[in-house]
Amino acid sequence: MATDRERNLGSGSWKAKAWKLPGSKDAESGAPSPTGLRVSGFNSVCQGTHILFREFSFIQATPHNRASFLRAFWRCFRSVGKNGDLLTMKEYHCLLQLLCPDFPLELTQKAARIVLMDDAMDCLMSFSDFLFAFQIQFYYSEFLESVAAIYQDLLSGKNPKTVIVPTSSSGQHRQRPTLCEASMLEGVEASLFSQCLENLCDRHKYSCPPPALVKEVLSNVQRLTFYGFLVALSKHHGINQALGALPDKGDLMHDPAMDEELERLLAQIPGLVNSVTASPEVSCLPSRTPHRAGFSWRPLHHARKVDTESDGSTEETDESET
Repeated sequence: MATDRERNLGSGSWKAKAWKLPGSKDAESGAPSPTGLRVSGFNSVCQGTHILFREFSFIQATPHNRASFLRAFWRCFRSVGKNGDLLTMKEYHCLLQLLCPDFPLELTQKAARIVLMDDAMDCLMSFSDFLFAFQIQFYYSEFLESVAAIYQDLLSGKNPKTVIVPTSSSGQHRQRPTLCEASMLEGVEASLFSQCLENLCDRHKYSCPPPALVKEVLSNVQRLTFYGFLVALSKHHGINQALGALPDKGDLMHDPAMDEELERLLAQIPGLVNSVTASPEVSCLPSRTPHRAGFSWRPLHHARKVDTESDGSTEETDESET
């Protein structure tokens, strides 16, 4: 008489019970298998989705986490740029908090200051302007803290012999030195600043932009301001490529994989697409067109005065109007 095991072998059911695919649930408890959990966790790290809705201390813990958060922010809110919307600093901070509820306001303010320079903090910014400024401020935050301290020493006539490297506890939330307006207009000598930053990059234990590219930025001017330096970093094509989190500015609004996924998800919601396209209220919504702050190229030793001095301040607005 055949045993139960022999009957199961004949039907193939024993083999199905003995070999479970990774990610499958336990037949008795219904819980995911340990192997499946490990595979799922590994995949989320590789895809960069492991940082979603996590605390700030986690998303800033490693360079990979920071790059993943930048990429997630771009992919989630790319439609802001595609629609040509201009948002304030506080509105961008709300978007950041959707992905990281305890994201500090101070970091968002610092990123906005790179774009706005001496304009009011409630001015509007395009998505691409804010995104590339935020990338530099967020990914290289500890490095920029040290750069600010060196810049302040040079302004006060000191030649910093000791490179200041912030600790992990003080690097992110330490207040950046206050730079008076007169000093911002004057700036510092680029060659001396370059020497100090070269030493900083050699000794700094946190992520730094490639030293050769930093030197290239500083070799183009004789004097520069602190925020002029940050603008140049955020605009530099090579630094963006070296960081590897975001595409080039020309490809910023293109993400075919995400577009396909969104279309698939929308197609699963009955009547959603038809109701949106057929709704007359959508086309009647008033457009918001207050003053926006241009994020434009200018000599690094000059402060921003009026938008007519820029050669690309309306680039994002032009794209949105076409």
